Amino acid sequence: MPEDPVSRVVLDLVSAATDLTLLVGPEQRVETVIVNPQSNLAAMAADWAGQPLQSLFAPDSWSKLAQRLAAPETALPLELNHGGAAQYEFPVRYTLRRWPGTDKTLMLGRDLRPMAEVQQQLVQAHRAIGRDHEAQRELETRYRVLMEENSLPLLIVSETTGRIVDLNTSAARLLGAARNDLLNAPIAQEFDGRRRGELLESLAKNGTSDGAGHLDLTVRRTGQRVKIGAKMFRAARDRLLLCRVGLSESAQSQESDRSLMMQNLFEKGTDAIVFLDGAGQIKAANEAFLNLTDSHSQSVVIDRAFSDFLARGAVDLKVLLDNVKRVGHLRHYRTRLNTDYMGEVSVELSATLFQDRGKQVIGIIARDKVVSDSVIWPTAPGVENEGLRNVMRLVGYSTLKEIVDETTEIIEKMCIEAALDMSGNNRAAAAELLSLSRQSLYVKLRKFGILNKETSDPSA
Repeated sequence: MPEDPVSRVVLDLVSAATDLTLLVGPEQRVETVIVNPQSNLAAMAADWAGQPLQSLFAPDSWSKLAQRLAAPETALPLELNHGGAAQYEFPVRYTLRRWPGTDKTLMLGRDLRPMAEVQQQLVQAHRAIGRDHEAQRELETRYRVLMEENSLPLLIVSETTGRIVDLNTSAARLLGAARNDLLNAPIAQEFDGRRRGELLESLAKNGTSDGAGHLDLTVRRTGQRVKIGAKMFRAARDRLLLCRVGLSESAQSQESDRSLMMQNLFEKGTDAIVFLDGAGQIKAANEAFLNLTDSHSQSVVIDRAFSDFLARGAVDLKVLLDNVKRVGHLRHYRTRLNTDYMGEVSVELSATLFQDRGKQVIGIIARDKVVSDSVIWPTAPGVENEGLRNVMRLVGYSTLKEIVDETTEIIEKMCIEAALDMSGNNRAAAAELLSLSRQSLYVKLRKFGILNKETSDPSA
C-alpha cells in the first residue's frame, strides 16, 4: 500500500469509481487489493494480496493479460475471467495503467456479473418469445386447417364493425367471390334485403340465444338462398360472430337433384370420365373408363398414375397437365390409351381444371376414336391445305415416288406444327412428342421456315 497521503486519496477515489482495484508489482505479484464496499467481491478477493497474478485468472484470460502487461498504456479494456483453486469464476472488465513514477501496474476492474445476468435474462426472454412465436404459429396452422378442411361455409364477423374478419374457402365459393376480396368487407353488402344495422342485430340476437334458429338470406352475387346461424364469442377485446352458412331447403333440394344427375352421368355415361389430382394420379374413374382400358376393377385404377394409360407415358401427361393448368381447360387432345392387355385405343381427350377444398383437380373426358381420326389434319384454310391439293394434282403427271416424297415433307411439317401447338410452342416438349432430339427438331424448323415465326416458347 503506498504510504503518502496523496496516493492513498487517489486509491480511495479509484476504488469508489470501480468495483475491484489491483496494484501489481514488477514481479507480477498482487501488492494491494481494494474492493468497493458496494460490491460483493470482498469475500472472493480476501486473500489475493501477495498472490501471483497468474494464479487469479483462468488460463485463456491470463494469456491475454500477459500480453497487455507488456504494454499497459493501451487504452482498450480487457474482459477477463477470474478463476483459481477456490473453484470460482466471474468476469471483470479491466483497464490497465502505470502507477506514476513506478514500474507498478494499476488494474481498474468493473464487475461484469450484473451485465452477464442481464444478458442471460435477455437470452432467456428471447428464447421464451421464440417458443411463444412457434406456439402461436402452431395454433394458427391448426386454426387454418380446421377452417379449410371444414366443408361447411364459415364466416367470422366483428359485431363492432360489421365486417368479415375471416372466412374459409367454402364460404368464399358460396358468396361468389375470392377470399381476399371478402376479407374486411361489410357483411351486409353480401346479402340482399337486409340493412347493415338490422342484419347485425339479427345475427347478434341469434348468436346469444340458446335456440338453433337461423336467418334466411339471399346471396347478392349469386342470388342463391341460404340460411345463417351465428354463435357469439369474445376475442381481442371484440365481440365476434361465428356464422355457419348453409343452403336453404329449396336450394338444398336443387343441389341434391343436380348432384344426383351428375352422379348418374358419371356412373352410367358412355364417355369415359376420370379425375386426377394435380400430380396426375387417378382419384376417380367411371365404368366407361374401365371398359375403355380393359381394367377389371376400380382397385387397379385408383391412385395409379394416369401416364400408365397414355401411349406416350410421362411425355403425354406433361403436355396435358401443362396446358390445362396454364389455360384452365383443354379440348380435342388426340392420343392413344394403353389397355391392361397390351392393346391400344385411339381417343380424344377434353380436360378441365377446378379446385376442390383448395386442391387442384383435373376432370378428363375420353372419347373413343377410330385410328384414321387420330391423325391431326389442319382444318383452317391455308398453305397446308393448298399443299395437299397441289399434291393431289400431281397424280398422272409425276411418278408415285415423287408424289410420296412431296407428301412426306408436307406431312412432316404438319406434324411438327401440330406438336408445337399441342405443347404450347414448347420446343423441348414438342421434340419429346415427336421422339426427336432438340437438335433434329431445330434442323427441321429451319428447313420449313417455322423457326422464324413468332412463338412464346419459354425454353427457346
